[in-house]
Amino acid sequence: MTGAIATTIFLAASLASSGPSRTLVRPFEGSTDLTPNNRVDELVFKGLRERGIEPANVCSDAVFIRRVFLDVLGTLPTAQEARQFLLDRRPDKRRELIDQLLDREEFADYWAMKWCDVLRVKSEFPINLWPNAVQAYHRWIRESIRRNKPYDQFARELLTSSGSNFRQPPVNFYRAVQSRKAESLARTVALTFMGMRADHWPKGRLEGMAAFFAQVGYKTTAEWKEEIVYFDSLKTDKQGRPLLPRKTLFPDGTTVLLTPDSDPRYVFADWLIRADNPWFARNVVNRIWYWLFGRGLIHEPDDIRPDNPPSHPEVLAWLERELVKADYDLKHIYRLILNSKTYQLSCIPRSDDPDRGKYFAYYPLRRLDAEVLIDALCQVTGTHEEYSSRTPEPYTFIPETERSIALADGSITSSFLEMFGRPPRDTGLASERNNRMSAAQRLHLLNSSHIQRKLSESPKLKAILRFNRNPRAIIVTVYLTILSRFPTAEELRALTDYSETARVRGQELITDVAWALVNTPEFLYRH
Repeated sequence: MTGAIATTIFLAASLASSGPSRTLVRPFEGSTDLTPNNRVDELVFKGLRERGIEPANVCSDAVFIRRVFLDVLGTLPTAQEARQFLLDRRPDKRRELIDQLLDREEFADYWAMKWCDVLRVKSEFPINLWPNAVQAYHRWIRESIRRNKPYDQFARELLTSSGSNFRQPPVNFYRAVQSRKAESLARTVALTFMGMRADHWPKGRLEGMAAFFAQVGYKTTAEWKEEIVYFDSLKTDKQGRPLLPRKTLFPDGTTVLLTPDSDPRYVFADWLIRADNPWFARNVVNRIWYWLFGRGLIHEPDDIRPDNPPSHPEVLAWLERELVKADYDLKHIYRLILNSKTYQLSCIPRSDDPDRGKYFAYYPLRRLDAEVLIDALCQVTGTHEEYSSRTPEPYTFIPETERSIALADGSITSSFLEMFGRPPRDTGLASERNNRMSAAQRLHLLNSSHIQRKLSESPKLKAILRFNRNPRAIIVTVYLTILSRFPTAEELRALTDYSETARVRGQELITDVAWALVNTPEFLYRH
């Protein structure tokens, strides 16, 4: 594929260029003005003006459809979906597309994957949930997202559930930890629902929160690997004294008396999900912002503390209020952010200010997640990956049509997923996922038999070839399939010249073009 190397270099240079030539950047910028779409834009653009930072132009329709499909569904639009959207002249088509995507089944698949990272859904060491519990837990998480369960109810069920790990899936929240000591459970709760790292809290504050989880009990049953999580009212301290009643502290310093007639987890959950809680709503809207932009208003998204202020505090406070007003409907927050001009800015900055990324003056470039990338490669080629786990028993075999983003178990992996930074789900920290591009990753995409076999044996590319004999038609269809846009005149001319000069036709042409495009930053990155 030596001819395709030149094509790859040409396309990569095209994407990377942000110089004065409008022909190179036209595919990525639109002509829409920067009039705010909603309160998010009013507050973000106000902050940018105060700092003298010019926002980027709004992205093109081609960029938008690819971006919103990847960010909402974790998957690419089909060539037909891209073509229809690009040819649609309705002014409200972006809003309508957002509503459609939020109602699709893939939304539940993708966001279940995100929450499984946070909740450490993994059968093997060091979490050791076991496959049966993993499947039950994942189904519950996915169904909660599919039904758009209010977030306060979602959190309350995780915090207060008791019963079998196979039959009451939310109890696995208390099993998906590396230590079952009360202090460890308190740290996990603080990280998950408050976005705080309690490791650095004063001793008294952590001990106060740990009291709410000191009587979480565990016991086995006659069924293999089944475990019951329950409120152990008879649990005692090291001296054999009852743990209740006693006074303890909420994380905000408020004193509360815990009594033997009520499970302290309910007391804590009632406090946590109150509308005036300073962390609960703030944490989740900041996480959603992070998931959609690759950077939180408070960054890192799980490091909320007084000396780590938000870049746009008014935006964060407004989104918190909107979530509470909407009865904790998370899709309401997605809609507000996705419909904003802030989210729809181009990835090409118009300011040289070093803080332009921190204040969201443009959409940040970032490599596709490992699961999203391999699914995208499978989608554009019409191929599949194989996943299975022979340990621990029971053996787990995944249908070949299963997408990587729908894998329930963090223990079921592949060399590709590990190479491209899929998180191990050991801690629930966002930093476990590594989306930095490495030399090994570039070589795998360029030279591995894994990728070359997908392209050369691709049923999708062969189908394109059956219906398109003209080189120009082939190139257009491959662009729509892989990059979700039409080629520019310059790109079309360069590729048709390559076809004629190198006398490349049919299967060789379509494989070369596809190989070149999947190696461009435009395919590998969210932009």
